[in-house]
Amino acid sequence: MGWMVRIRKRFGFLFKWIFKKDKMRIGIYGPPNAGKTTLANRILRDWTGDIMGSASDVPHETRRARLREGVKIEVDGRSLTIDIVDTPGLATKIDFQEFLKFGMDEEEAKRRAKEATEGVIEAIKWLDDLDGVLLVMDSAEDPFTQINVTIVGNIEARGLPLLIAANKIDLPNASPARIKSAFPQHPVVPISALKGLNIDNLYKLLAEKFG
Repeated sequence: MGWMVRIRKRFGFLFKWIFKKDKMRIGIYGPPNAGKTTLANRILRDWTGDIMGSASDVPHETRRARLREGVKIEVDGRSLTIDIVDTPGLATKIDFQEFLKFGMDEEEAKRRAKEATEGVIEAIKWLDDLDGVLLVMDSAEDPFTQINVTIVGNIEARGLPLLIAANKIDLPNASPARIKSAFPQHPVVPISALKGLNIDNLYKLLAEKFG
């Protein structure tokens, strides 16, 4: 761990004040199919009229990090300019057989699995170049998984500010409270990136957390 990270962990607010930037580079992280690209698209559509890329039900559809710079968010008199990094879904294990379920042949499935594994490595490396993390979790799933714990641990080890988006609250079995209970040390905002539910509150917390 570098000296800059150690200082940031020990003197959080002072570090933020001294090294305040004109814009923050925020990474959108989470497991596959949590809704990372859907959320990135929602943010960009709301503030730029553009999108980051296409979302898909196929796991690991995003296999390379995508960067969009200079997105300006204005809420309640606060102004925040961010660079958004939409990262590949993180997983502890990627098996080519999971891609066979989506009609791919074995050769294509193995290629996808290899690219997805490389994407996970790239996503972890990006943590060293970020000012904060927006972590997306599926509120209809059990949040206390190995990958979620590992992601949070990696972010905390680097002393990065973290905001958790409890996504998919439009689903009948969604429970953002489970995410709050699993990770009480971090702020959690319930949203539906697909439906746009509670997105205004997400922007407010983004401005407060990273502004």
